Amino acid sequence: MSSLDPVAVFRTEAAECLEAIEAGLLDLTHDLENKDLVDAVFRGLHTLKGSGAMFGFEALAAFTHHCETAFDRVRKGEVPATAELVAAVLAAQDHMRALVEQPDADHGDIGQKLLAQLQAAVGGKAEAKSAAPPAMAPVATAAAPAKKTTTWRIRFSLPANAMANGTNPLGLLDELRDLGECTVRANTAGIPPLNDLVPTELYVSWEVVLTSEQDRSAIDDVFIFVMDDMELDVQEIAGRQAMLAEAKKDEAPVAAAAPVASTSAAPTPVASAPAAATEFRPVEAVPVKRETPAPTQAAAQAKAQENVRVPAERLDELMDRVGELVIAQSRLSQLASSSSDIALRSVSEEIERLSGELRDTMMVLRMVPVGTLFSRFRRLVHDLARETGKVIELVTEGETTEVDKTVIERLADPLVHLVRNSIDHGLEPPAERLAAGKMEAGTVTLAARQSGGEVIISIKDDGRGINRERVRAKAESSGLIAPGQPLSDQELLQLIFAPGFSTAAQITNLSGRGVGMDVVKKTVEALRGAIDIVSLPGQGSEVSLRIPLTLAIIDGLLVRVGSGRYVIPLSAVEECLELSLEEDLRSRGRSFISLRDSLVPFLRLRDLFRTGTKPDVHQKVVVISTGTERVGLVVDQIIGDHQTVIKSMSKLHNDVATFSGATILGDGSVALILDVGHLVAAGQQQEAQLRVAG
Repeated sequence: MSSLDPVAVFRTEAAECLEAIEAGLLDLTHDLENKDLVDAVFRGLHTLKGSGAMFGFEALAAFTHHCETAFDRVRKGEVPATAELVAAVLAAQDHMRALVEQPDADHGDIGQKLLAQLQAAVGGKAEAKSAAPPAMAPVATAAAPAKKTTTWRIRFSLPANAMANGTNPLGLLDELRDLGECTVRANTAGIPPLNDLVPTELYVSWEVVLTSEQDRSAIDDVFIFVMDDMELDVQEIAGRQAMLAEAKKDEAPVAAAAPVASTSAAPTPVASAPAAATEFRPVEAVPVKRETPAPTQAAAQAKAQENVRVPAERLDELMDRVGELVIAQSRLSQLASSSSDIALRSVSEEIERLSGELRDTMMVLRMVPVGTLFSRFRRLVHDLARETGKVIELVTEGETTEVDKTVIERLADPLVHLVRNSIDHGLEPPAERLAAGKMEAGTVTLAARQSGGEVIISIKDDGRGINRERVRAKAESSGLIAPGQPLSDQELLQLIFAPGFSTAAQITNLSGRGVGMDVVKKTVEALRGAIDIVSLPGQGSEVSLRIPLTLAIIDGLLVRVGSGRYVIPLSAVEECLELSLEEDLRSRGRSFISLRDSLVPFLRLRDLFRTGTKPDVHQKVVVISTGTERVGLVVDQIIGDHQTVIKSMSKLHNDVATFSGATILGDGSVALILDVGHLVAAGQQQEAQLRVAG
C-alpha cells in the first residue's frame, strides 16, 4: 500500500489547480469575451470543489462552490465577465489557498467579505443588464421560455480501490442531489461473504433517477474526477412518475440486478423488470470508459504516465550522494595515477566516466524552467496595476531557460522587490507617459538567457530611468559617500543596493523603507552572483542578475598558488597564458598584459593571498570573465580539470569575499573556490586606480 499521505497529495494537486485557475483569470483580464477561458476557469473551480469535498475539506468546497456558481452564470450567458468579477475571484483564490493549507484555522469573516464582493461583481452587473423600461418588462417576461425539465437514469459503479484513493461516493451522490429531484438505490449484489470482504474495497454500485433542468454536461461534471476509471451509463427516460410506479411493483429491486456494463453500445434493461423496458425510451447512452481509446488519447495517456512526482527532499539527498561519489572517484583516480596496475587504472577510468554521466543526469533532474518563476509575477503585476492606477503590461522572455531548483526558490523574493521597484519608481502614471510622448501602458519585461555557466535574469522597464542627482544627494546625506566624491556611473547606480537606501519621497505600501534592494543584493551575493544596472534617463532601466546555473557540482580548473590549491569555475575561464619571469618583472607597477591588441588587468594571487613564497619560473595567467569584463589571475601552476563538489563555508568566513566555497580533493585536503565576480571587480578597480594615478 502507498505510504503517501492522501491529504498531502491533495494539497499538491490543489496548488497546481489554483495556479491554473489564476493563470486563466489573468488571461481573461485581457480577453473578457473568450468563452474558452471562462470554461477553463469554471472547470478548475469545479475540480477544486469536488476534490476538496472528497478529501474532507468541506469549508474549501463550500466556499469554492460560490465562485463556481458565478462562473457558471457567465458560462451560460446570464451575466458578462468583467474585470471586477476577475478581481473578486482572484481575491477569493487567496482565501481558497489558505483553506487548503490551514482548513481548521479561524479565518474570521474573510470568506463572507469575499463572497459579498463576488455577489456585487455578479449581481450588480446582472441587474444592470436586465434593466429595461417598465413597458417592456411584461413582454420580456411573457416571452421568456420555461426551462425544460428532463428525467435521467444514471447507473454507475466505481473501481474497487476508489475509497482507498480518496474518492467518497457519498460526495458524488450529494452533487447529483444538488442538480434536482433525486432518487437513489444501492446495488449490493456485488458484496461478497464476510470472510472474503476486504474493508478498503468498494463493492456497491448505484442507480439514480434524477429530474433536473440541467443538461447532460452537468451530470458528466459530477464524475469529472473519476471518469477515466469508472463505469457510467446515463439515459434520458420518459416520465419520472411512470418509472417510480413501475419500480414499486418490482419485487426484485435494483439491488438484485447485475451492474450495468459501460462498454455496451446500447444499455440493457433490468432483467427483473421487463415492463419497465417499455417505459424507458433510451435517447443517449454515452459510455465513459472505453476499452480501445483513440490513438491520440492512448499516446497522451502514455505520455502522462511517463512523468513521476518526486519530493524535492529526495532529490537533495540524491544530490548529496552523487557529490560524495564524485569525491570518492577523485580519490580513486589519484590512487590509480600513482599505481602501475593497469587493471586499477582501467577501473578508475570507467568509474570516472560513469560518475561524470551520473552527475550530468543529476544536474538535469534538478533543473527547472525559469518560466515557473516568471508565472508568479502575472498576479503581482495585475494587483499592483489596480493599486497604483497605472496601466502595466508584463512581457516574459526565455521562459524555457533552465536553472537549478535551489536557485529558483531563492530568487523569488529578490525578483518581487525588483518588479515592485520598477513599477513604483520606474513607470510613470498614464498622464505623465502620454505627456512624454509614450504609450499609456508601461512595459515591464522579465527575461532569462544562459551565458556559459551562468543564467542572466533581467528586469527591464520603459519608465523614467534612475535620477542620478537624486541618488547622489541621498547617498551624501546618508553618509554613504563623501560630498563631491568621484564615482563611476556603475558605482553610483550600485548605491541603490545599500542598506536603508531609498529615494522615495514618502513611505508607501510599495516602497520607501530602503529594505528591498538590500535584500536583492544579499541574496544574489549568497548565490555567488552579481548585479549589473543600465539606466537611461527617460527611457527606462534594466537590472541584470548573473547567477550560476547550479549550486551543487561544477567543473573547475584546479590551480596552485604557493603551497595552496584553489579552484576556478571552468565556465568563467577564457584561456590560459604563460607569464615569464621577464614579463612579470616588466609589468611591476602596471599589472597589464597585452591580449590581442587589448590590455587586460591581472591580479597576482600570490600577493593577494600573502603566501610568502617565491614565484615559479614559469608562471601562468588564467584569463577569466563575467559578461564583458575580463581579468587575469597569475598562478604558479595549472594542475588540471576537476569535478568540484561545492561545500559552503562556515559563518566565520562570511566576510571573506574572495572565496565562494570549498571542496574536498582526492587526497582529503581542502581547496578553496575562488569567487570570480569579486576578483573581476577587484581587477577592474585596480585598473581604474592605475588610470587615475597615471
